[in-house]
Amino acid sequence: HIGFITGLYVVATPLFAAMVLRTRINAWTWAAVALATAGLGVLTLDGFSIGYGQAITFVAALLYAAHIVGLGAWSTPADALGMSILQVLVIAAICLVAALVSGAPGVVLPDRGADWISLVYMALVAGAAAMLAQTWAQSHLPPTRSAIIMSMEPVFAAFFAVLLGGELLTGRMVLGGAMVLTAMLVVEALPRRRIEAEVTHLAV
Repeated sequence: HIGFITGLYVVATPLFAAMVLRTRINAWTWAAVALATAGLGVLTLDGFSIGYGQAITFVAALLYAAHIVGLGAWSTPADALGMSILQVLVIAAICLVAALVSGAPGVVLPDRGADWISLVYMALVAGAAAMLAQTWAQSHLPPTRSAIIMSMEPVFAAFFAVLLGGELLTGRMVLGGAMVLTAMLVVEALPRRRIEAEVTHLAV
């Protein structure tokens, strides 16, 4: 159920967008939000209990929703690179401080070439490049639509787990993935002009 709690940013994003940006969320978009959330539940839930870890994950989902809304408000195509660099630097600083003050060994550098390759790939491709792509894309998309599209992440995770990880394909995977995919198709099928009218940028 950690995956489901993480995916609650799909619900929190339109709520934050409505409060902060005064964005009007139409009925079709709310239906897509509900469908995506239900699909995430089908994909990830297996019983449900709330503990410290779940509570922290829920807070992280709310912060991620706020991040999506913030990018929707302030990102522009011209500023995408600069904003991405700033975000990466802030994340790096927070992670460094967390590593230094935690009870873990702290900062430990890899001692094998393969580990360095993995580290560089995660930093440049999965980290910096992904942040740049999200920042640029959100300069063109409203926050709610972005959140629903990003809810495809667990669907891709399940797909590659079956394709490359040897996991068995289950009915829950198929049903949950189909629900999330349908939600994304619903927002993609909405009239383009209406969607573009929902993109609210705030002046800095």
